[in-house]
Formats: sequence, structure tokens, C-alpha cells
Amino acid sequence: MDIASAVVGTMGNNAYLLTDAGEGLLIDAADDPVALLALIGDTPLTAIVTTHRHQDHLRALAAVAAHTGARLIAGEPDADAIESATGVTIDQRVWDGDTLRVGNTGLTVVGLVGHTPGSIALIHSPDEGHAHVFSGDSLFPGGVGKTHTPDEFTSLYEGVTTKLFDQLPDDTVIHPGHGDPTTLGHERPQLDAWRERGW
Repeated sequence: MDIASAVVGTMGNNAYLLTDAGEGLLIDAADDPVALLALIGDTPLTAIVTTHRHQDHLRALAAVAAHTGARLIAGEPDADAIESATGVTIDQRVWDGDTLRVGNTGLTVVGLVGHTPGSIALIHSPDEGHAHVFSGDSLFPGGVGKTHTPDEFTSLYEGVTTKLFDQLPDDTVIHPGHGDPTTLGHERPQLDAWRERGW
């Protein structure tokens, strides 16, 4: 599977194009449909995954969906809000343990409650080489995503810890919704500090 990306919009959102066996899957049609369609090029786009319902991650969703005819996928708890904000219909509502495919590659869906009720991450674990996590705004270099209450933080922190850090090796690459990639190994020593500071 090949991974390409573009940074779009005033908030520096990362959009990721995953391609395998002549098919493409786009993660977060965040903004700037012209740039996203240039990223996609002539790759047949089979799906667009929206990691969560915040506006900066879906501003180009309707336009890219209309142009490509791709199937639209989102986390079940956020799907209604995404539909209301964009006017699109979410074709597939997913959550923990569901599997998506691009070409011959499987992607495991992980539900991470806290940044929003229905945030999702996608895990690609190849037979050889590094695993990859497309984490949306749930995990960044230096911390978990923004939360507004102690309960939301605890939920997100525990979800990231048990579903990502406890399950995947240190060389797993994290591709966040904003900013540069990191690895679980680089972030792991900071977990206790994140919990103590509460963000």
C-alpha cells in the first residue's frame, strides 16, 4: 500500500491518500477540493473516510464525493453530525473492530471517544515493515487530542493507551490529522506525563 498526503486549509489539516492494487481511499477531505483532487489524480477513489465530525476535517467532503462518487465512511456516533454539516449521506457507519479495504489491503477501525463521541483511527498492519495508524485528532506528537472535560480526557487517554500503545509495536508510525508523523515508541515515554497533566 502506498501513502501520499497533502496539507490543506488554514488549520494545516493532513489528508491522506492510500492506494493499493489500483484503488484509492482518502482519509479526511478536509478542505481545498482542487488540491485534494490533484492528490487523487487518476486513481479510482473507492472511499472517503472522515475521522471525526469537526468542520475543519470535512469542508471538502461534499465536493470531492460528488466528483469521485466514492463511498463515504465515518464513525457511527459522529455520522449524523457529519451528514447534517455537509449534506452528504454516510454510506457506511463503522466502529471498533470493523475492517475497511483498499485494494488488497485491510485497515482496522478503532473507535476513540473523547475528542468527539465518534472519532476513529485506522490501523494498517502489514506482514512486513512498520504498522501505520491514521489517528485523526485523537493522537498527536506530544499528546492526545483536545478534550473539554476530565471525563473526555480520561476516555480518550484510556482508548489511545489500550487500543494503540498496548497493541502495537514501538516502530508503528502515527499519521495525525495535523502536524508531522511520529511513532508510538517516541511518544510512549510521555504517557504518564500526559495522564498527570490531564491533556
